[in-house]
Amino acid sequence: MASLRLEKRLVRGGAGTIAGTDEAGRGSLFGPVVAAAVVLPAAWLFGRPPAWASEIDDSKRVPPARRARLAAALLREASGVGLGLASATEIDELNIYRAAHLAMVRAVENLPDPPDILLVDGFPIKEVHYRQMGVPRGDRISRSIAAASIVAKVFRDGLMRTFDALYEGYGLARNKGYGTEEHLRALRERGPTGLHRTSFKLG
Repeated sequence: MASLRLEKRLVRGGAGTIAGTDEAGRGSLFGPVVAAAVVLPAAWLFGRPPAWASEIDDSKRVPPARRARLAAALLREASGVGLGLASATEIDELNIYRAAHLAMVRAVENLPDPPDILLVDGFPIKEVHYRQMGVPRGDRISRSIAAASIVAKVFRDGLMRTFDALYEGYGLARNKGYGTEEHLRALRERGPTGLHRTSFKLG
């Protein structure tokens, strides 16, 4: 379960504002990769967080209804939230790894204020000049990163529901653009849309 131990250790070492960042949609065949950056309230580090904060974890380990509820609470209570996207075209041009980092950079740039230190799920981002720390499996370790994973996932899932109404027959509301049997069958029958990632094997 993601905790605040890393954040508290950094604060004791003199860190100021801490942002966690993560992305959603890296392995999807369709649409953008979406990143979020979240700054949790300083009071959580020095006092007692609200009870619901203990439910913040890697978005893949949180049921959809709870994810939506937590994302809404984070948008209300967090000290800062930024979102960033990298399009399917950018993914094809840059590769998914670099595009995911580009989305994270954009998310951090969309925070109300620059963080003093950035916690990144996985490896550090070369394109930013903030003090940062790469945290392998960070969405299961750092609550700041886990919060970002939840916000990114909920936002991207909402995009997929919107795209489902525009691109019927691919099951995007259900599969979120990932390579399910239904999605691959639709690709064989209908071909890719302009928002499918052509650099990925589409089945």
